[in-house]
Amino acid sequence: MKKPKWVIEKEQARRAAAAETLWLFGLHAVRDALLNPSREKLRLVVTKNAADRLGAEALAAAGITPEIADPRRFPVSFDPGTVHQGAALETKPLDWGGLEGVLAQGTGTPVVLLLDRVTDPHNVGAILRSAEVFGAAALIAPRRHSAPETGALAKAASGALERQPYIRVGNLAQAMEQLREMGFALLGLDGTGDEAIGAALSSLGDQPIALVLGAEGPGLRDKTKATCDRLVTIPAAGTFGSLNVSNAAAVALYATRTR
Repeated sequence: MKKPKWVIEKEQARRAAAAETLWLFGLHAVRDALLNPSREKLRLVVTKNAADRLGAEALAAAGITPEIADPRRFPVSFDPGTVHQGAALETKPLDWGGLEGVLAQGTGTPVVLLLDRVTDPHNVGAILRSAEVFGAAALIAPRRHSAPETGALAKAASGALERQPYIRVGNLAQAMEQLREMGFALLGLDGTGDEAIGAALSSLGDQPIALVLGAEGPGLRDKTKATCDRLVTIPAAGTFGSLNVSNAAAVALYATRTR
């Protein structure tokens, strides 16, 4: 019996994902990846100087023999302008598992972030750093139209990618509904919101919070807005523009810690 087309496509996607690798680069990103026991390491290329700066502990934790490279002929090809600092690690993407399992591991009142079509890896990396600093339980984004795990994202995250769950889901609205069933209040940050984030958070007491942020320019999609419980804003001192999404995430996360 011939398999349906959708079954064949699903199997092909699964095989492609299993074969996928990526190169992490930069001293902070590579060091933290080497020290992460959940990270599958395949190939480590470093200059002598980079090896010394990574340190014996990180190199021993790698479990693979590093290739010492000539800095004038670094054997890994990166985009022009990439600052790899003489350190590159080929690895498999991290698998954080399902949302419920990740949230079950946390303590206290959880806060999660959801990103709607935020595709810039530098923004997502910066948000991961803020999420780690302010103790967010997870960062959630759709598999399509979001920044995948890449070397650029890992470098921008400066090691946070190794410790901060970054979960990509098939459908963002369904993930939001799942969070609602788990007791989360869904707060969408949007310029059309008529409530300040501080006031909204104060009214929610100790309820778990899901902060939903959209890409700069288009913002939240209509479906995402409709799925939120409330639309809130970050009050500004004047009428000048709006915050970059990574800055807005940091401010919103700080607000959840001070409610």
